[in-house]
Amino acid sequence: QVQLVESGGGLVQPGGSLRLSCEASGFNLDYYAVAWFRQVPGMEREGVSCISGIDGSTDEAESMKGRFTISRDNAKNTVSLQMSSLKAEDTAVYYCNAVKWKYSYWGQGTQVTVSS
Repeated sequence: QVQLVESGGGLVQPGGSLRLSCEASGFNLDYYAVAWFRQVPGMEREGVSCISGIDGSTDEAESMKGRFTISRDNAKNTVSLQMSSLKAEDTAVYYCNAVKWKYSYWGQGTQVTVSS
């Protein structure tokens, strides 16, 4: 069964850190571009960060630069998102998306709540 599974979400205080993981099963993540998105109820899904499947280059949305870091471990078939200096406005459901050619897979999402 082909699927992406996110994990690592939870409740964290402002200023804290979390590490999200996106693990692929049923297919090999090699050469897939992988992106993290987030969504707040009633709002559009927002791009957070992405990593190339070709050269490993990365990019983050402006508000996440310096706080979020995306990385991939092809041996573990996983892409991770390290989030630090979290703010209340980072609260959302985080999704990963893997894309290669005509193939696109989404995970089910993991909730991140930043609150004191």
